[in-house]
Amino acid sequence: MHTEESQPPSYNFQDGALLLVNKPKSWTSFDVVNKLRSKLKYHLGLKKIKVGHAGTLDPMATGLLLICTGRFTKKLGEFQDLGKVYTGTFLLGATTPSFDAETEVDGRYPYDHITPEDLDRVREEFTGELDQVPPIFSAIKVDGQPLYKKARRGEMVKIDPRRVHIYSLEFTRIALPEVDFRVHCSKGTYIRSLVHDMGKALESGAYLTALCRTKIGDHDLQQAWELEQLVEHIEAVSAPQQIPEG
Repeated sequence: MHTEESQPPSYNFQDGALLLVNKPKSWTSFDVVNKLRSKLKYHLGLKKIKVGHAGTLDPMATGLLLICTGRFTKKLGEFQDLGKVYTGTFLLGATTPSFDAETEVDGRYPYDHITPEDLDRVREEFTGELDQVPPIFSAIKVDGQPLYKKARRGEMVKIDPRRVHIYSLEFTRIALPEVDFRVHCSKGTYIRSLVHDMGKALESGAYLTALCRTKIGDHDLQQAWELEQLVEHIEAVSAPQQIPEG
């Protein structure tokens, strides 16, 4: 993370900049983009400036978000293709419709039968190439609408599985019903679906209770700005300017 003692990088926001941001919990990825875009427009005196992100994080999640401005938005596709590393926690013995803590528990299941050997078996079973069905509470669009909107209306939607790759998966703390994990995966992987599927494989249920993205390719969360620090940096290096007429 950037600290007061570290030398802040110099950006040319209009020509193009890559910003590493630690997304706060409860913020959407678009909330972060919108916040930075409005600050940049005001402090640079611009009517518009391109700002986008590479790889959505759910509101509940925290961690690394890559933000591109100006001409660097053309690189968003390249960044989205990079592998990602997450740490998090899941809870065994229950499920939710969204596969995470954003929705209420809809099922309870036993977990006392789960042994360390079972967990190790499942860890190996879910490492490598997988066909994964994304959660219905997701931003994937079907017929031009995000799936989560259809889910909230109670609509039944057939979701095709996607091929993803789990490069490594480890359980870093086991205190049933809680399990902490670290996973290195390909683009397009839904950690919520991974957790849900592992719960079923353990003849129980599971849902995600915490998630943090720590790496995207070679970009590390340790190099990221806290959002408010980045906003303060933008305010410090760019005095507010009047937007030209016409």
